[in-house]
Amino acid sequence: MPEYDLLVIGAGPGGYHAAIRAAQLGLKTAVAEMGEVGGVCLNIGCIPTKALLHAGDQLHDARAAASFGLHYPEPKVEISELNRWKDGVVKKLTGGVGTLLKANRIDLYRGAAHFLDPHTVAVGETKVSAQHIIVAVGSEPATLAGFEVDGQQVVDSTGALQLPDPLPKRLLAIGGGAIGLEFAHIYNNLGCEVTVIEYTDQIVPGADQDASKALAKALSQRGITISTGTKATGLSRSGGALTVTLEAAAGGQARQQSFDRVLVAVGRKPRSHTLNLAEVGVTVDARGFIPTDDRMRTNVPHIYAIGDVAGAPLLAHKAMKEGLVAAEVIAGKASSMDAVAIPNVVYTTPELATVGLSEAEAKARGYSVKIGSFPLSASGRAMTLNDTEGMVKMVSDAETDLLLGVHIVAPHGSDLLGEASLALEMAATVRDIALTIHAHPTLSETLLEAAENVHRQAIHIVNR
Repeated sequence: MPEYDLLVIGAGPGGYHAAIRAAQLGLKTAVAEMGEVGGVCLNIGCIPTKALLHAGDQLHDARAAASFGLHYPEPKVEISELNRWKDGVVKKLTGGVGTLLKANRIDLYRGAAHFLDPHTVAVGETKVSAQHIIVAVGSEPATLAGFEVDGQQVVDSTGALQLPDPLPKRLLAIGGGAIGLEFAHIYNNLGCEVTVIEYTDQIVPGADQDASKALAKALSQRGITISTGTKATGLSRSGGALTVTLEAAAGGQARQQSFDRVLVAVGRKPRSHTLNLAEVGVTVDARGFIPTDDRMRTNVPHIYAIGDVAGAPLLAHKAMKEGLVAAEVIAGKASSMDAVAIPNVVYTTPELATVGLSEAEAKARGYSVKIGSFPLSASGRAMTLNDTEGMVKMVSDAETDLLLGVHIVAPHGSDLLGEASLALEMAATVRDIALTIHAHPTLSETLLEAAENVHRQAIHIVNR
């Protein structure tokens, strides 16, 4: 039976980061993966959705170019070619991860894994022994009773990635979080009539309220119908059409609406149930997540958990950092998960990019809150991009000027977020950002102006 210093179960972003760092630190390392390396993110999540988002935005921009004097023939979408290109991007990246594993002398075992005892794991028909084990099995789409996924008319995020030909005329996205909104944006750009319903009172639940409102306004102006405080309670089929029963989340008069395709995007659930964790004494909470300490250790000291299976937020970059921490701890390094804030992005156009505390969260924690904001409509660079919907909002502590959170609704908001994340990690004040010279004309100047507005000194808006 092969023996290793470390076995990583799962080769997604967290898993392959952990394995490579462990190998770099001299540990004999193996990875077990039941699917393709790269996990959900590279294969059926982050990467293919971003490819389709980019393609859809190119289509939208071509049609919008007439507003500033560029006239093209009506673009034609070849669905098979678009799917092929998207799949090609995925193949290149997953191939790259496989090459990195080989280059770092990491053994890859393919198959479903489960524990036989605290140090032995069965991967398919093979038994593997390791002194330390990292569980990095990720998550899968949550289900909604009455809306069972058939992969054709009722799909989850995986099914929605494979664009049908012809495209549906009417799409309903159940869930106004990142997944529902990104697919709504994709299908809307490709010419579908799209409706998004969200059970709570705002899209992107948990996001800063002003940022959520700004994104909802921008998406509505692009033709996406958004209905918050709404739930789907029934589904019937007739002649190829889907009739969905909708009603207010608080209850009330129901209504029926017809669609050609329904996307169920009501969240994700951990994949811990397949691992036989009870056999080795690893604690799992009522939702299937594995509790860990700040070194990513479970209650069984030599077994670690990272990524989605270790709990919210379910984000690839959070998994990556946790993987590095776990590997470094196993190698004897003084490492711990101590992120001041974890950035989060919804990759629509404009993007919603946020890090740190929302205004409501800051007030709930007892801060004396001071706010600054700057609209994209006042940005010269946004005007030259013909994309002026959105805003930047900064949340600060009025007593110390400490930056508490940054909320961006803007084109390329995810790229702007790096500065905000670094500022939070370094405990920067709002004044620190205001004192930083930003290149002109750039979208990054919106951060400068929002910081100046906290102190009512922004130049390009009337400070209030």
